[in-house]
Amino acid sequence: MNRSGSHILTLFLDGIGLGADNPEINPFAVADLPTLHSLSSGKRWLARTELVASHNAVLAPTDPCLGVAGRPQSGTGQASLLTGLNVPKLIGKHYGPKPNLETRQIIARHSYFKSLLERGKTARLLTAYPPRLLQDFARGKTLRSSIQQAAYESGKGHFSVEDVVEERALTAEWTTVGWQRHLGISRLPGYSPRQAGQLLARLSRGYDFAFHSHWLTDRIGHRGPFARGVRLLETFDQVLAGVLDEWQCDEGLVVVISDHGNMEDLSTRRHTLNKVPTLVVGERAADFAEGYESLTDFVPACDRILFDSR
Repeated sequence: MNRSGSHILTLFLDGIGLGADNPEINPFAVADLPTLHSLSSGKRWLARTELVASHNAVLAPTDPCLGVAGRPQSGTGQASLLTGLNVPKLIGKHYGPKPNLETRQIIARHSYFKSLLERGKTARLLTAYPPRLLQDFARGKTLRSSIQQAAYESGKGHFSVEDVVEERALTAEWTTVGWQRHLGISRLPGYSPRQAGQLLARLSRGYDFAFHSHWLTDRIGHRGPFARGVRLLETFDQVLAGVLDEWQCDEGLVVVISDHGNMEDLSTRRHTLNKVPTLVVGERAADFAEGYESLTDFVPACDRILFDSR
């Protein structure tokens, strides 16, 4: 159990922004998302939606561009989230999808997972990865994403198939259906998206800072199809409903974040310049969201919660 009595569970969705109210190109304009909408005063997550504060929840539009020309990218965006630094400005450009050498060096020095452990807190990436990917990481054949790199710098390693079997971690897709269907791993536990959310909430209680990373939203943003984007959002809505089923409002915060826009505009395969959503749920949501404007505000906002016993 985390020692602070107040912990943070972060749910990361790669490549979702606040886009146009256009049902032909934006899955957020048509998807049935009762959980998300209930937390944003009934408003859809669109470009016209400004900061929304409801009971114990805040939706804050967040700048992923960070004053640097060009389209935001995952490598530098995720690094900015998990270091609190303006990484695109430091290296002179947005870069991705994976972090380049300069970005990896910044992550090595300033990883939030590493920083928390050095200051006596517990932190873990709750996403597990399949055997082939873990082998490729170990051999240097595949670079880690910036999120994976930040977690790796803590010295804790990555969760694997056995951790999914023992329900210590979840796949990036939340349920095990994809691993069973596409990887042929049949000994995995089965559960619904809502049950996956409940499991995430329970697992998060073992850490001061727990983080789950999902990437299919970005892939659909690049490749489509539109209907799959709608289904994926509705699946995530069920996951979040499950988290909130299990969550006690006074035990900490649930935070939903992204690194750049993409899936909200399926008229293009490119990233967008749109702001991204930051959703914060819990008694101290307003404290977390105070002054929250860009990706670099995530780390200091988490510190305010984790190192302030109010």
